[in-house]
Amino acid sequence: MKELIIAIGLLLFIEGGLYALFPSKMKNMLKTIEKLPINQLRTSGLFFAIIGFVIVWYFKS
Repeated sequence: MKELIIAIGLLLFIEGGLYALFPSKMKNMLKTIEKLPINQLRTSGLFFAIIGFVIVWYFKS
């Protein structure tokens, strides 16, 4: 459970840092994401979730 809380904190830290350093680029990226089809968003989200799982699994074993 401790690792999950640390991972969420790290995620918030990185995302917050991106918004703080590049606010206009993040707004442009969100506008671009809004135009993408739902299936493409779902596929890319699943892809990145699998990559994240593999990274965590590799380093935990």
